[in-house]
Amino acid sequence: MNYALIISKRLELNVRQVEKTIELLESGATVPFIARYRKEATGSLNEVQIAAIRDLLLKLKELDKRREAIVQSIEEQGKMTDELRQKLEAADNMTDLEDLYLPFRPKRRTRATVAIEKGYEPLADRIMRGQWRAEDGESGEDLQYARDIIAERLSENATVRNRVRNIFKRRAVLSSGLARGVKEDDERVAKFESWTEWKEPIGRAPSHRILALFRGEEAGVLKVHVRPEKVESGEWRAESGERRVDPACREQMDLAAEDAYKRLIEPSIETEFRNQLKEKADKEAIRVFAENLRQLLLSAPMGQKRTMAIDPGFRTGCKVVCLDAQGQLLHNETIYPFTSVREERAAVAKLEALAEAFHIEAIAIGNGTAGRETEEVVQKCRFKNKVVAVSVSEAGASVYSASDVARREFPDYDITVRGAVSIGRRLMDPLSELVKIDPKSIGV
Repeated sequence: MNYALIISKRLELNVRQVEKTIELLESGATVPFIARYRKEATGSLNEVQIAAIRDLLLKLKELDKRREAIVQSIEEQGKMTDELRQKLEAADNMTDLEDLYLPFRPKRRTRATVAIEKGYEPLADRIMRGQWRAEDGESGEDLQYARDIIAERLSENATVRNRVRNIFKRRAVLSSGLARGVKEDDERVAKFESWTEWKEPIGRAPSHRILALFRGEEAGVLKVHVRPEKVESGEWRAESGERRVDPACREQMDLAAEDAYKRLIEPSIETEFRNQLKEKADKEAIRVFAENLRQLLLSAPMGQKRTMAIDPGFRTGCKVVCLDAQGQLLHNETIYPFTSVREERAAVAKLEALAEAFHIEAIAIGNGTAGRETEEVVQKCRFKNKVVAVSVSEAGASVYSASDVARREFPDYDITVRGAVSIGRRLMDPLSELVKIDPKSIGV
């Protein structure tokens, strides 16, 4: 397989550029290295284009590896034909390749394999060729075994599966309802109440809703389906040489086709589309997360100002720290403005005194529990110098405060002090502080 030619067509790049990039990747060069130091070789491809070449190259190699294994398996079974080999070699994606292999895949014990073992394959052949008649004398049980074989053959037909995929692409609906056995008054339902009777075309479903529905299913609250609402067998049936003249023969084929769709084809294609939806939603969620994280990390810093940081709390009080212009801890203590009017007055006086003693220019107030109420307390203060008070996201501050980094920075202070310091530093320089925290804990 000419990887460079295929990649150049798919990514709309010059073949020579792709060839040189593949050479560099094969030699062990990394994407950043190629983008920075091998511009003359790649024709100045950027890191995004080089990464796309790398990813597609890996997919094509995986496809070839799988193709080789499939060819070997079919040859060992003695079932390879020239026509099949050509189709396998022409398959340019994993889905088409697996569809072609499906009839030859070593099977677990199914209804069809049981019927074949019992000797009903000739009867199934006669029905599919339109050569069976009701007067031939087979019993209802005989015909059921034959239909099991026919149903599996239909479900493994590549043309059939592609027709069904096309129907799914055009008409599949994402729907959800309460899972079996879950009552409406179950306390878990409240979290997914909006989705207990939901239905919309898959093309319109936003990623956040797709992920919410799958979370509900994972939690055992919802049952989610991704399928067209009604599919007639005539829409997907591949005739494959069937000539059905006798109405009784036609009836058997129709029964087998209905069973094939409901029991085998629809669940299989639905799984494919569920996986595709999940992958697409995950990629979109990651993209949004990355953009939000970028905006957060690059938010404008307050700069080098002497800062007071307050980590609010009702019962346990508000932890207050004072930092110098470089973010070094100068002082810490706890105030309890929410226990009584007297304590509130004492807290206001203490904040005023600390602001004056440490020449505070800005106050960072955590936006978690009691954050709004703490802002109101700060607003009652009468500072001698101009002080700016800002509400700061405290997401991940507790994670930082219990981390190895925080313990190394403040080995002699407990986690409440460390958390408050983190809040203050986020106001002064968000990027420098937030990079210490795992992105999943930052709250974007």
